Amino acid sequence: MITSVIKTTDPTQAATQGAAILRAGELVAFPTETVYGLGADGLNGAAVDKIFLAKGRPNDNPLILHVARPQDAFALWDGEPPFARALMDTFWPGPLTLIYHKAPRIPNEVTAGLSTVAVRLPESAVARELILAAGCPIAAPSANLSGKPSPTTAEHVYADMAGKIPLIIDGGPCRYGVESTVLSLVGIPTILRPGAVTREMLAAVIGEVALAPSILQPLQKGETAASPGMKYKHYAPSAQVQVVVGEPAAAARRICELYDGLIAKGKTVRIAATAEAAPFYGSRAYALLGRRLEPISLCSGLFRLLRELDEGADVILAEGVAPQGAGLAFMNRLLRAAGFQVEYV
Repeated sequence: MITSVIKTTDPTQAATQGAAILRAGELVAFPTETVYGLGADGLNGAAVDKIFLAKGRPNDNPLILHVARPQDAFALWDGEPPFARALMDTFWPGPLTLIYHKAPRIPNEVTAGLSTVAVRLPESAVARELILAAGCPIAAPSANLSGKPSPTTAEHVYADMAGKIPLIIDGGPCRYGVESTVLSLVGIPTILRPGAVTREMLAAVIGEVALAPSILQPLQKGETAASPGMKYKHYAPSAQVQVVVGEPAAAARRICELYDGLIAKGKTVRIAATAEAAPFYGSRAYALLGRRLEPISLCSGLFRLLRELDEGADVILAEGVAPQGAGLAFMNRLLRAAGFQVEYV
């Protein structure tokens, strides 16, 4: 299969071309404000199955349905979720996904057989125009090979999906760089996957919000993945990732010890550093993630940096931060990229 790439200098043309492919039951990769999505007609189970095939993704991992208008979400749920309208008014369009009981019309391929469905309205105008042109909700996980770092540029998508899908819509780099916050509205509002919309932001609108235990630890044996991104190892480069969590000086000191020991063993090592700790690394090979004082910058740089450092590296040593605000989303992704190989200093 030949994979075409079309830039969004003419958004209408890109949406028209992409919509025709979606209506034909094929796949299109498209930009959102979070990461690039790999989309199919969300009401066509056979088309959705092609997503799992292209990604090499287990089909027990549910997908998110993307809509272009708030009112379209209610047709996908069985009833109106509590707090939904207040959350939509505050955060949509934007990086927030809401989970509630699914309507009967939703294919099991989308929900991995669960009784709930995840829905969001993306901030990206390109994504919304594509959804409107297609005339259906678009089911889309991130447009990468399963388990690898999510793509934040069209080049990342092409590296993973060339020859597997017919079209990539290039909308430039993604704004946030990590996937949306996933909030379940079944029972107590609970964050299943953190993102740019933080727990604090949600609580300011609807009151207390719980956190799923699996955000910072693996799923327990027998526990079902109720949201994308809950698997044990996810977002991972080929290189081994090790995380060190601590204040800048302490974390850098331990990372330097690990780095020097691995180099002595003949390993190729790279450091994913925060700006606050970078001065401690001297001549060691490091690249900047972002600033601890601005954790959203850590999120936006994480997947890009994991892909870049993965080229030729045996081990990536990465700084962890306090799981507060957007730091929670950063640590959720980083710990899974490392398969929970983490040291606290």
